[in-house]
Amino acid sequence: MSFIEYKRSIKEGDTVIVFLGKQRTYAVTVTRGRVFQAKFGIFPHDDMIGKEYGTKFYSTNKKGWIHVLHPTPELWTLTLPHRTQILYSTDISLVTLMLDLKPGSIVVESGTGSGSLSHALVRTIFPSGHLYTFEFHEERFVKARQEFEAHGMGECVTIECRDVCKDGFGLEPIADAVFLDLPRPHEAIAHARDVIKTSGGRLCSFSPCVEQVQATCEEMRQRGFVDVETVECLLRTFEIRSIQLPTLSGSCETESSESEPPAKCKKQEDNEDDDGQSGVGVDGNSFASASSGNARYVTVTPNHEMPGHTGYLTFATLHPKV
Repeated sequence: MSFIEYKRSIKEGDTVIVFLGKQRTYAVTVTRGRVFQAKFGIFPHDDMIGKEYGTKFYSTNKKGWIHVLHPTPELWTLTLPHRTQILYSTDISLVTLMLDLKPGSIVVESGTGSGSLSHALVRTIFPSGHLYTFEFHEERFVKARQEFEAHGMGECVTIECRDVCKDGFGLEPIADAVFLDLPRPHEAIAHARDVIKTSGGRLCSFSPCVEQVQATCEEMRQRGFVDVETVECLLRTFEIRSIQLPTLSGSCETESSESEPPAKCKKQEDNEDDDGQSGVGVDGNSFASASSGNARYVTVTPNHEMPGHTGYLTFATLHPKV
């Protein structure tokens, strides 16, 4: 099973994304003899094997259905088992852009965690790039390594259990970019500088607290990094709806000549539009109106709820060494 190369058919052992609806997606490993159970009913795994990704599957009682989707880093972010706080697609997209990642890039990451960012990085730098990722917690390290192998990323990822703040990365200067997601990122800045290529590169640190950001920015400048900037990425979504409203029909009565005023010129008969029958337009012309059916309009309104603070992203550049 590969998260970075698409295939058409579902096979036994594949990790698939079961889509039930908005905010209801699940990662499932397809296994013969097992079933996926939801409020819509039971969905046997055997029915999925051999079918194409994207197929709609009906439950055994025919009272509901699901869609089985090919996994992507974005869908994995929504369904992965949380072992730590994770980065979501909003922050991940900005990290990928600001680190100038592309196929062939060499990336060093510290703080593998649940692997949300790692999956997106591998997809971005595939096929000729490589990700070196480090996790100091042994249990999380083992889980992440198993997921990388199961998801077909083993050749593109090297993962190691290591405390980089104390022991460094143990790598030569090979990295185009370094990403840090650590409790004390300022302690790893010097080690990050040592693994960036002599031709220069980019550094990013993710921190939820502004005190971490302050210490990190000071250390970056002391270690020769420039263009230090911190951003917070907040996502505000808008809701697009089609609504039905009554329409008004009428005729516009304009002045036919200077000597002939409009038929109703006395403040339009004391603003007869109060009763919905007539009124004065913005151009001074009068109009008579009456309801004449309904029409549909497309409206756009911001959602009342917006995701709050996740963390601060601090970026910096290391110039080529002379």
